[in-house]
Amino acid sequence: MFDKEPKDWRELLGWIASDPVVLQRILQELGVREITVKRWIEGPSMPRQQNLRRLLTLVPEHRERFIELISEEKDFEDFSELTFDESLQEIPSKFYIQIFQMRGTIGHTQRYWSLAHTIIAQALSQLNPDGLGMAISVVRCMISSEHENIQSLRQSVGLATAPWPISLEQRAMFLAAESLAGYVVSTCRPSEVLSYKEDKLALLGHQFENEQSTAAHPIFYAGKTAGCLLVSSTEPGYFASPNRLSLIADYAHLMALAFDPEDFVDARRIELRVMPPHSEQRVFFDNFRQRLTEARIKISSDKSAKDAEISVWEGLEQEIFRQQEEDFRKKYGLS
Repeated sequence: MFDKEPKDWRELLGWIASDPVVLQRILQELGVREITVKRWIEGPSMPRQQNLRRLLTLVPEHRERFIELISEEKDFEDFSELTFDESLQEIPSKFYIQIFQMRGTIGHTQRYWSLAHTIIAQALSQLNPDGLGMAISVVRCMISSEHENIQSLRQSVGLATAPWPISLEQRAMFLAAESLAGYVVSTCRPSEVLSYKEDKLALLGHQFENEQSTAAHPIFYAGKTAGCLLVSSTEPGYFASPNRLSLIADYAHLMALAFDPEDFVDARRIELRVMPPHSEQRVFFDNFRQRLTEARIKISSDKSAKDAEISVWEGLEQEIFRQQEEDFRKKYGLS
């Protein structure tokens, strides 16, 4: 942060560009020379609107202040936040119709995956129009026949853009009290981390490599929750915009249509434990596909592939809990 408030957008840009690393990134991404940026800062040269739009994606932590200062300029007096975030205001009405039609026509066994995948794909394109690194996934409450309360969460359907793989299903793991998703599901309140580097109180559990900021919103139905919608970005400050957070909330509400009523649980049942890091969980998931195939073969005809998947996740959760208890006994010399 700066010691004092900038008097105009030129001074703000000058302060930002004083960092050689940031300046070099601006030059590379905008395809301009250093003398061009200097003229923007010193005047009277003005950047084109497309360069301004791109510039704001490069310094998202200063986005809101930039918009305020630029809007005060006579040459940009009609240049407001709406100009930048017009595509982020609301979910298109046609997409709502598409989801309602899908929910009414797709069979029960495929409904969750189809709806969740379609909603995430639309959310990814709308929340990330500039193609920056972003990942969106559904984090579900781990409902188990082994215990009544919800002791962990599990990552489900997920999509991303580079530097992360397109599909996040291969990176699926358990989350719990150590993660932002765990906090959001436990409190039934949305939350975000604007910058993992600057926020010393942020829950650091299970960050993606290169993840700089994240936001999550609960998925509700009839006062109960099924989990949350988790959105991660490679850009710090990406979730500072109220419009962006509002849009994430809208997609979380829409995602509720992908779930069955029994997938939602009362908040009093949520008692999350602490799950080990992804690096330690990975060994339990090495034969996940094989276990899932075997479970589908063994399952009775009156149950679905969904039941087979749940049984595998239940088994993995119990194995991790048993390993944690064994490690605890060894550490403290308990019999």
